[in-house]
Order: sequence, then structure tokens, then C-alpha cells
Amino acid sequence: MNRFSQEHLSSELLRSEIHKDEMREGEVTAFRLARLAEYDERKLFLEDAFPSMLAWCVRELRLSVEEAKKRIRVARVGRRCPVVFEALANGRVNMSGLVCLATHLTPENAEELAAAAAHKTRAEIEQMLAERFPKQEIAARVDPITLPSQQLGESEGSPGTLPDAVIPDQGDPRAVAARAPNRVSQLSPEAYSVQFTRRREADERFRYAQDLLGSRVKPGDIAEVYDRAIKVLVEKLERARFGACARPRKNGQPPRTGSRHIPNEVKRAVWKRDGGQCTYKSESGLRCEARRDLQFDHEKEFARGGEATVDNLRLRCPGHNQHAAEQTFGAGFMKQKRKEAAAARAAAKAARERARAEKAAEAKRTRLQPHQIEVLPWLHQLGCPKDESRVAVERCRDMSAAPLEERVKCSLTWFGARISRTVSFAPAP
Repeated sequence: MNRFSQEHLSSELLRSEIHKDEMREGEVTAFRLARLAEYDERKLFLEDAFPSMLAWCVRELRLSVEEAKKRIRVARVGRRCPVVFEALANGRVNMSGLVCLATHLTPENAEELAAAAAHKTRAEIEQMLAERFPKQEIAARVDPITLPSQQLGESEGSPGTLPDAVIPDQGDPRAVAARAPNRVSQLSPEAYSVQFTRRREADERFRYAQDLLGSRVKPGDIAEVYDRAIKVLVEKLERARFGACARPRKNGQPPRTGSRHIPNEVKRAVWKRDGGQCTYKSESGLRCEARRDLQFDHEKEFARGGEATVDNLRLRCPGHNQHAAEQTFGAGFMKQKRKEAAAARAAAKAARERARAEKAAEAKRTRLQPHQIEVLPWLHQLGCPKDESRVAVERCRDMSAAPLEERVKCSLTWFGARISRTVSFAPAP
């Protein structure tokens, strides 16, 4: 028996039920997003051993990455602007439309934009946003497009471009190939298909690496070249991260008391013990799967006398590292600390920008003008060192209208009595 069969419904009842379902679905979705927003605000995903809200939605709710991103985006803006949930619940704006609106929604304009987007298609909403929030026009340009047939050339995938660098039509399969995103697809338990685009400079480096490898790699075996390159890169990164090498040197001395410095041998031991993965576990025993941007965290806090030892260190992702600090010192305290650190970084960046601007202004100020450059051959003819001559001609910077003889004499005053030769202003050789 098919319990989903709707053949018994009349046409009018079927039409009515569909509209009711749509209204119920909008309201249910709005409540789901509101709960997601609150869950995100409380950072409960950290307690469930996930490094981010996106990871929690993908793993726990079994959503696709794109669908999870859309829901999180609308949920976060809905928490700031409750009218978003209302518009979704009563069917005025659908999810696709809210995703478009999310970038521009603020508590001040949310009511107006939601009303303007009511019962519009996504294309109509995009047009409305383009009128209200115009963007700068994209500069016209023509880019070379790689042909699929040329991507798989006779040897190692030689690059190619369309004749006269013409951009193909959107319906052209070549355009589809050109727009194809980077992706990794699993072909078998031990094999993966990898697709990506490399720039001309990267292509030249790759071919140079092939030339250096010579007969050690079969012609056209791109995978082997990349495998060797990745191995070298991993070794270099491990060496920079915790001093990994074939014969690591041991320090032989315990870490200095009161120092935040973590010896490389301690880092290596902690990394190996924890398997290069965040060590946070939820109450159910689920371990965080994060492996990116891992930090060495003190189990007994450094501020409370914790030392940089193997037993007292653990790997944590940034989210769970902050979570542990908030549990120990309080969310308000850590928020203030992060705010102070952000202000310090901003101040340091501003100082670097000022120093760079001052240096550029000084370089521009000290750049020689044509009337100064004209003096240099005469100073060299008199035996003046080149580096000192460039300093000496600064004296005639404001003498652009003066005769050459006056400019040379003014520059010579920088040398004082060290040069007493007579200057004869014949045409310079």
C-alpha cells in the first residue's frame, strides 16, 4: 500500500492542501532557523565536538555544504533582524530570496527591504538590490580559456587558448569546462580524481620541476610530480612548525619556568601523540575532527602556572581553545581580551602603514630631478664619488631655473675644501 498516494483527493482539495503545506513548511523552516541561530549564538557546537557551526550542520544534520551555508547565513541575519523569520514563516520571501537579501539587511532597513522583496522571484529581488545598492562596473577584459582537449595534451597537459582569445558562448561546452570549479572526487578506495586550474607562472614552475626530475618520472605522469612536490612541502612545513627532520636535535634541558616558549621536541611529541587532530571530546565521547590551524593549548593554563611540557600540552582547534579559555576565565573576560588584542593589531597595522607612507614620501622627496641629474656628470668629472655626488646635488634641488654653472658650484659647497679644482664648463663629454 502506498501511504503517499493522493489519488483520492479532489482537484480543489489537492490545490488547497498544497497551499497549506507551503505555509506550514515556511513556518517550520523559520522556527528551525531561529533555533539554529540560537544554537550558533551559544556556540553549543563546540560542546558537541565540532570546530564550527558549518561542520555541525554538515555532520549532525546531514546537510550539504551549500545548503548549510545558506541556512547559517539566513539564521544569523534573522537573529539580528526578526522580520526575516516572519517573512519566511508567512511565505512573503522564500529562502533563496533571503539569501540574496542577507548581505544588505540591517536592523534599520530590514522592514523596508523585506516588504520590497515580498512575493518576488529571486531574479526580481536581485534586480531590486542592484537598483538600491549599485556596484561598480566590471572592467572589460578578455581572458584566455583552456580547451578541454588541450588540458589533456599528448604529454603533460600542455596549455592552450581559444583562437584570438575569444570567450565562448555560455552554452558552449568549452565555457562549462572553463568555469569548472576545483574538485576532488573519489574513484575507488585508493584513488582520487583531482581537477583544478593553474596559472601560467605555476605551469612554468611545474614544467621546470618535470625537467629537473628527468627520467625519474615518466613523461606525462603529472600525479607523480605533484606527489613528490607535496612530500617536500609537507617536510618543509613540519620543519617550520615543530622542527621535524630525519635526525631531530634534542634540547636536553626542561622548558624555562614562566616562559611561553614551547621547545620543538615537545611540539613533536604532542603532535605525534594527538595525531595532528583537535583533542576535544564531547560528553558522548565524540572527538572534534578539526586538523587545520591547530594550536598548542595548556591543559593547566599558563596564567595559572602551567608549563610547556608534553603532559600539560594538547592540540586544540581555535574554537575549542577559546571555548576552554571562556570556561576557565569567563566569556566576558575573554571577549575583552580579544577586543584588546584586535585593537593592538589594528594599532600596529596603522603604525606600519604610517611608516610605509613616510618611507614612500621620503623616497619621493629625495628622488633626483632632471636639473639635478644634469649636474652629476660634472661632479664625476671632478673626481667626486658617485654616492657622495647624489647627496651633494640635493643642495641645488630648488635651483631648476639657475644656470648649470651655479648649480654645480652650489653642489660643490657640500664637499667644502676637499675639492679645489677649477671647473671649466665646456660641453659635457
